[in-house]
Amino acid sequence: MKPVPTVRDTLLSLRDLLVSVGPFALLALALLAAAYWWLDPNPPKRVVLATGPAQSAYDQMGQRYQRALAVHGIQVVLRPTDGSSANLALLREHKVDLGFVQGGSAEPQPEGEEGGLASLGSLFLEPVWVFYRAEAARRLPGKAITSPTQLAGLRVNVGTPGSGVPALVNRLLEANRMEPGALTLSRLDQTPATVAFLAGELDVIVFASAPESLLVQMLLMTPGVQLMDFAHSEAYARRMPFLSPVVLPRGVVDLARDQPPQDVRLVATTTSLLAQADTHPALVQLFTQAAREVHGSAGWFNRAGAFPTAEHAEYPLAAEAERALRTGRPFLQRWLPFWMANLVERMWLALGIILAVLLPLSRVVPPLYAFRIRSRVFRWYGQLRDIEAQLAAPGADAAALVADLDALDARVAGIQVPLAYTDELYALRQYIAAVRRRAVQPPAARALTGPATASTLATPP
Repeated sequence: MKPVPTVRDTLLSLRDLLVSVGPFALLALALLAAAYWWLDPNPPKRVVLATGPAQSAYDQMGQRYQRALAVHGIQVVLRPTDGSSANLALLREHKVDLGFVQGGSAEPQPEGEEGGLASLGSLFLEPVWVFYRAEAARRLPGKAITSPTQLAGLRVNVGTPGSGVPALVNRLLEANRMEPGALTLSRLDQTPATVAFLAGELDVIVFASAPESLLVQMLLMTPGVQLMDFAHSEAYARRMPFLSPVVLPRGVVDLARDQPPQDVRLVATTTSLLAQADTHPALVQLFTQAAREVHGSAGWFNRAGAFPTAEHAEYPLAAEAERALRTGRPFLQRWLPFWMANLVERMWLALGIILAVLLPLSRVVPPLYAFRIRSRVFRWYGQLRDIEAQLAAPGADAAALVADLDALDARVAGIQVPLAYTDELYALRQYIAAVRRRAVQPPAARALTGPATASTLATPP
């Protein structure tokens, strides 16, 4: 029956192998840790998103983003604001991480002054809704309002300064060569303004909001409330690049009641999601992917897949957002959890460089392992050669040298080496036995035979 390796021999080989590989493994771990620290692949778990007033479209959109990123373990804290202009101010002051901003809310400033903002894409159209009471237009030709010039003398609410609507209304008035003083302006929030409007305390109320807004949908269905038709919508879009001409199709609000009873021409701004320029790339990717889910369906003013888009961007588009808009969800994220796919995706280049460095170094491991094992045997050859040299000297104490050889043989017998290297261990013991045989010979016979292992000991096998 053939002998088999014992568990002790196997463990010994593994221990020696691990010790030999140890420096190589430590170097690999150090390089990985340095690459992880430098690349910082995992995003922060908490971000703050500036939305808008309660029950506004921004508020509803923020809640959908919150749910979408919660799936990936990211907590999105919603910060209610007065609207677009307030969001932009908070972004420039670095008080929030992301925010919804209407086109035309403010002129983009040079990088550095604006705090380094980047766009994650245009999300949806926000029409300018100018609702007026039907009785307020009875004195006008056609009993309808089709131009801002017809608002002169009326009580008009343009929203809070933080909403961005006042700045937009001022531009519309300037384009029509009207002074703000020609109107009786108020700056109430959306909800109290709607209450005052329905109570007859206001003649006109102006919103800039997505059609998903509950207040917009309610006013579109309210009897006695009419929506201004922008007869010059194309002209406004040509003069103000951040505006787009859109049409509210007949019957889109309620087909059964034929609401609205005819197409209504409107102008719309494009709302973008802005972020700090140093926002973690993984967060940018997640928010852009969420935008495809939240805003990718068809709406009253766009076909399916039209949004989000890189068009109409007033701020530089983030590189990660551009990639996400172009390619969609990365391949690895379709099969792996987000954290794992993101780690591999952001570390693969560093891993390639580390492998390129470590592969040549890995060739040192086998010789190092062999040297470590053989050195346990070779280091005793020096002592054996010294004993043999003493034996050849005149007047050598053979008995004492034999005792030294016995002690040396006992120590060598206790050496443990993997089975693959036992031949070298037994060769050393044979040389010790050969020297012992010479030591017990008479001095005359010892001089005739000479050192039996001299040539071998000079160059150990």
